[in-house]
Amino acid sequence: MTETATRRRLAARELLELTIDAGTFVSWDQPVRGAAGIASTSPGYADDLANAAAKSGSDESVLTGEGLIRNHRVAVVVSDFAFLAGSIGRDAAQRLVAAVERATELGLPLIAMPASGGTRMQEGTSAFLGMVEIVAAVQAHRTAGLPYLVYLRHPTTGGVMASWGSLGHVTAAEPGALLGFLGPRVYSALHGEEFPAGVQTSENLFDHGLVDAVVPPEGIGDYFGRVLDLLPAPVVGSPAALAAGNAPTTTGAWDSVLRSRDPRRPSTDQLLREGAEDVVLLRGAGDGAKEHGVLVALARFRESSCVVVGHAAGTSMGPASLRDARRGMRLAAELRLPFVTIIDTPGAALSKEAEEGGLAAEIARSLYDLLGLGTPTLSVLMGQGTGGGALALLPADRTIAAQHAWLAPLPPEGASAIVHRTTSQAPEMAESQGITAAALADRGIVDVVLSEMPDAADHPAAFCRRLGGLVAVELQGLNQAEAAGNAGASGRQARRAKYRALVS
Repeated sequence: MTETATRRRLAARELLELTIDAGTFVSWDQPVRGAAGIASTSPGYADDLANAAAKSGSDESVLTGEGLIRNHRVAVVVSDFAFLAGSIGRDAAQRLVAAVERATELGLPLIAMPASGGTRMQEGTSAFLGMVEIVAAVQAHRTAGLPYLVYLRHPTTGGVMASWGSLGHVTAAEPGALLGFLGPRVYSALHGEEFPAGVQTSENLFDHGLVDAVVPPEGIGDYFGRVLDLLPAPVVGSPAALAAGNAPTTTGAWDSVLRSRDPRRPSTDQLLREGAEDVVLLRGAGDGAKEHGVLVALARFRESSCVVVGHAAGTSMGPASLRDARRGMRLAAELRLPFVTIIDTPGAALSKEAEEGGLAAEIARSLYDLLGLGTPTLSVLMGQGTGGGALALLPADRTIAAQHAWLAPLPPEGASAIVHRTTSQAPEMAESQGITAAALADRGIVDVVLSEMPDAADHPAAFCRRLGGLVAVELQGLNQAEAAGNAGASGRQARRAKYRALVS
């Protein structure tokens, strides 16, 4: 039994009292909207929120504000695990983003203390995509030269671990805390066995160089105080600038999920063979590791050359695959080429090796780098869009999707395991979470949906030629926008605006 499991979990306000100098904390929180305007997966979601508020004494899963840590003025965001397991939905994401942006505007170091199960399943894909805007806000903070310090508490998993929990300049962790990308309950539900013991712990992550220190809650104020003593005082000022298909026939979400899993469905390599004029495949990130989870290539679609990173057929993304993807981003930046991602994955790798290799941190870094890329970007949802493996390649200036492509924080079976504690409600979860290409287009996340007439698996070569043609049209438009001056900082701002609506 871990140390954390044998002692009482501190409430969010108790942790603030331990960490922030006495009498100096000032809340930044504004009232939240609750279930209003959310198409929830659960008819009892409003009751869930009310019960969570009564249990926790908080109105949401995140508290924000400012205070002093050993006489250093800081901004702070802290999870309240008692509120729906610290999960991040629309209101929590909006509160987080507002706090990070305020800290950036004020020139304050930011202390993040997450304890969360990740994305709020009751809000589905919209909540999942909110992680993009949170990463973008953290990126702007760091780009402004401001310290971002993270204290990972028990437990921190899922989308929180794979976004704002893994981007600290310095990261400490609570002793014995459960820390990892995949929650044990989901792994057990999907694989019928328990996840290996001792992998997702603070101490194991420290042994593998994934956190900088293991510090008890009563010592984290002093620890961060010492870190801040060693850092130059931030310069307060303005933050650095950040940066067609045919109309398809609507089908059910579960139908699309099943179609996307058809082994006959075309893959990234077939799209490159059939849809591009010329391709040179590249290999690896130069770090000695190769998982074959993604393909990296230089390619030309009609007259437009680009760097392509796409999921390999039927494989999960591990840490090395994400490093390969980031190599592609560096190539695009240095060669000043558009960057294209092809998304079709059953999800990020679920294994002891992936956790110890820093899977969550690599997802966060991929999001961070992709959001900040100074060249035009295009993402293509081609099939399955499961979890962090898909999200890591999603943010782009333009996004196109095949008719039966979809995007979700977990496979529907995993979402069902969390909400209903059984996988039997997967079809219902797929229908209610807003995961389909059509639903994403309605919310402005997808710009064009390409009809499959009716299924890409039936005519894969012809579909790849049509999709390749659409990629060529999109790249031409992006190149024209760049020539008109809508790239660089302004392009990054427009890229971020696509996701801002999800938390506003």
